[in-house]
Amino acid sequence: MLPHPPLRQRHRHRGWLPLLPLLPLLPLLPLLPVLLLPGPGLHAQNQARPTEPEPKSPALRHKPARERLEPFLQPPSEFRGRLGAYRSPLISDNGGPVRTAVEWARRRQEIATAWNALLGPWPMVLTNPAVQTLSRQRRENFEQRRVRLEIAPGQREEGWLLLPEGKGPFPAVLVVFYEPETSVGLKTNAPRRDFALQLTRRGFVTLSVGTPGGNAWKPELGRATCQPLSFHAYVAANLWHALAALPQVDRHRIGVTGHSYGGKWALFAAALWEPFAAVAVSDPGIVFDETRPNVNYWEPWYLGWDETQRRPKAGIPSTDNPRTGAYRILREQGRDLPELESLIAPRPFLLSGGSEDPIDRWTALNHLVAVNRILGQEGRVAMTSRATHDPTEESNEVLCAFFEEFLGTPGAAPINHRGR
Repeated sequence: MLPHPPLRQRHRHRGWLPLLPLLPLLPLLPLLPVLLLPGPGLHAQNQARPTEPEPKSPALRHKPARERLEPFLQPPSEFRGRLGAYRSPLISDNGGPVRTAVEWARRRQEIATAWNALLGPWPMVLTNPAVQTLSRQRRENFEQRRVRLEIAPGQREEGWLLLPEGKGPFPAVLVVFYEPETSVGLKTNAPRRDFALQLTRRGFVTLSVGTPGGNAWKPELGRATCQPLSFHAYVAANLWHALAALPQVDRHRIGVTGHSYGGKWALFAAALWEPFAAVAVSDPGIVFDETRPNVNYWEPWYLGWDETQRRPKAGIPSTDNPRTGAYRILREQGRDLPELESLIAPRPFLLSGGSEDPIDRWTALNHLVAVNRILGQEGRVAMTSRATHDPTEESNEVLCAFFEEFLGTPGAAPINHRGR
């Protein structure tokens, strides 16, 4: 902004003499209000700009969901068909191959039983968890409600429920993160992690929640004895019921998503709770990788909880800082996350990969592709790749397109993605 002229300069001329040059303009005075109306300049654009502008990705925004998603439904040629060193989920524990859908049903139960035994039992799932509305307000094209949720027996947490305009029933997505404010765009220091806001703008009901107890490094487990990450999945199962009970929600079209820590949470939620119809995870680390400190499933707040042994410090396992808990046993048995992820098939899966899940993670995802193929399904596994851990506008556009494609749009008929 240019500085104002000094006060004495502005008021130096007095009387009517300085107005003489303006006399020829007097006939135009009736038109003055019209001439002063704002045109299509900066001021008019600022007036029309929404208070919370939606990020734009011109290359993707106006294309149909399938067209936006299509390039990411198969690996680059150099990773096509490559399976890496991961043990195939299509080989039973007794060494026998799995070739048919019937054989896969038995193998799937074998995997689920083994993982649940190692992760520990859940408390009883809450089929009718309490949901209390604390406040509600209009925001953009949806209603925003502050809610208090029963996430486990004796445990309540607050979150945000976003409801689009209309009667529905709508598809819905559970969005999990450290705290729910980031997911609904109420924290300005975490750009492009507002998955719930972006999805609700597109017509999805979203429910956003944070860590049980508020401390992701010491989550509150109540009386549960399972591993903390499995308890997170249990909480997600309870919140699936909370969403399914809403009249605005189609219970057959409820997905789950999260970024980083929330991605780990969403991954285990979808694998261990089959009613989730689709899952998108953002850079969680989809394999056990002890070369990356942030792919830290070994920590006690994830899979390394052990009442009899404590790790001396956080960090990559070593001789002086050994593996503990379920993580130690999983590694000793040669199990890895591609086996757990196979439980998601044939439900759609998107990996929004970043610094922790680079493009060569396709060698792990190809195992999930193979399971889907046994079940007669193609195009159910997708991956985007970016250089950073933080999401980008482009990766978020594909994440939204993924849910639009596989959960459907508002008012659409229910879609069966279970392959059964």
